[in-house]
Formats: sequence, C-alpha cells, structure tokens
Amino acid sequence: MTIVAPADAAAIARAAAILREGGLVAFPSETVYGLGADATQAWAVARIYDAKDRPSFNPLIAHVADLEAARREAMLPELALRLAAAFWPGPLTIVAPVAPGGAVCDLVRAGLPSVAVRAPAHPVAQALIAALGRPIAAPSANRSGHVSPVTAAHVAQDLSGKVDMILDGGRTAAGLESTIVSFCESSPVLLRPGAIAREAIEKILGAKLAAPAQAEILAPGMTPSHYAPAARLRLEAHELDEGEAALDFGGRLAARAEPGAFVLDLSPSGDLVEAAANLFAHLRELDARKIADVAVAHIPERGLGEAINDRLRRASAPKLD
Repeated sequence: MTIVAPADAAAIARAAAILREGGLVAFPSETVYGLGADATQAWAVARIYDAKDRPSFNPLIAHVADLEAARREAMLPELALRLAAAFWPGPLTIVAPVAPGGAVCDLVRAGLPSVAVRAPAHPVAQALIAALGRPIAAPSANRSGHVSPVTAAHVAQDLSGKVDMILDGGRTAAGLESTIVSFCESSPVLLRPGAIAREAIEKILGAKLAAPAQAEILAPGMTPSHYAPAARLRLEAHELDEGEAALDFGGRLAARAEPGAFVLDLSPSGDLVEAAANLFAHLRELDARKIADVAVAHIPERGLGEAINDRLRRASAPKLD
C-alpha cells in the first residue's frame, strides 16, 4: 500500500526512514516529481527500475544537498564549478568522473566511471536529502514511457502500490526535467536540454556546448561494448567449459560446476531485483580477479530480466580496439 501524505516535517521524517530501510519515496522537485531511493543501496535502486518497468539500466541522477556533497561524489572541473555556482540549487545536472571514495552505488551509475549529480532547489527535496543524510537517486516518478508527473496525483496514477510513500508538495514549478551537461570529455557536452536554456549555460561557460557523440541522453559511452568487463562472457550457458568461471542465476550453473570452480550468483533464489542489484558489482568482481572466461546462466526475459540481459549482451559484445 502506498502512503500519500502532505509534505510536512513529520511526513518528511517518515519518508527518510523509509529510504534508509531501502524503500521508495516519490517527492517533488522544482522540475517534476522524482522516484527516490537511497543512492548508496543497490537493492533499493534496483526497486526503482522494477517500479518504473524501465527497459534498460540507464544512469540515474544522484540528488545531493549542495556543492560540497556533490564534490564528494564527482570530480568537478573548474567549468563545472562555475555552472554549479550559477545554477545550484536548481534544475542543472552535471555529469563528471566519479570521485575516489564516492558513496553512490554502481547501479545508479549503470557501471560507468562517471556520476550525474544535482542539487535541487525545491524545499521538500532539500529537506528529504537533509533528513536522509545521503544522496537520493531519483528519475521521474512515472512508468517508463509515460509522461513525467508534475503532481502527486500523477505519481499515484502510475505508481500506486509500487512505491512506499508519495510526498505531496503541490504542483511542480518547471514541469520539465533538468538540463544535463557532461564534463567527461575535453569540452562540456549538452546531453539533455531541459529547464535551463543552452544559451544561459553557454553564457556562463563563455563557450559553446558540444553535441553528444550518440543519441543516449543520460550519459555518454553507451556503445554496444561499453559495459564489457575484461573477461569474455558466454551467455545462455547451461554448463561450465574447462577453465570458465560462472556468473550464475538461481544456482543453475553451480549445480553442474566442478569442485573449485569460481561461481558468483546474481541471485541464488532467482530474484530479478536482487540480480539487478548485484549485476555491476559482480562484473567488477570478475575483473578484480582477472578472470578470462565466464559462463553466464540464462536470465528470464521478464521484468528486470530484460534490462539485465541488455547489459549482459553489451558486456559480451566484441571489444573495440
């Protein structure tokens, strides 16, 4: 059952407790309503994708209290700091390389070496971040492919029963998502037009924004082989070949593995939400162990399985020289 409550101090405190326990809370920002989870908990973030029926693990925006909090998560160059000074708090998202020791989990970043951060201006969003004391991962609070919500009623129409709480802060002001600018290349790149006009950003930068190299709007580097670990992945495996490790699901490969074989199970119980939460961490573990060949168990093509399989197909694509 989804709780819908006016966004007063008591409701915000309750919402922060729900987030801390791994729950989902929809809340207003100055752009649209966001579907929030604790950005440091992969399991909670996986629930966002499940609730939205999101077809792929695109990176999410980590909402932070202020510039100081953003710098704990992202390495912001001088030009990014200039934009932050001009537009934060506000509807500007900055994508930059991950800072050492950042708390935002891999699933928020979709396994990328970059992170998207924003300091929202809405008082309810600010109060919720402060009450939680951690970054909040939050895409728009709607089913994937539906119109972005600007009222609590819009959120309830799409997500009632799929989220734990909706904080009703009235109609949002902008009704348009944040502008996203990346600082991962040699020049700033406009990844998504939004509530702050290109011209206003270019005026602060003193230079033109570059266009993204491809059509993906939340982060660069979405080529088919972008998510590939160093290991070669063999998908839809039913048993292990000699010398292979296993990326398992529901114990399917472990039951046939030879003693001593290295097996990582995305979800021993066959839970797709758990598998999504573990996906990027397990791929990194395979890299850390310098494993050359990995057999990947069958993942059902339903629910979050579609997104998991999408990323595994990308990870198994031939490496580009």
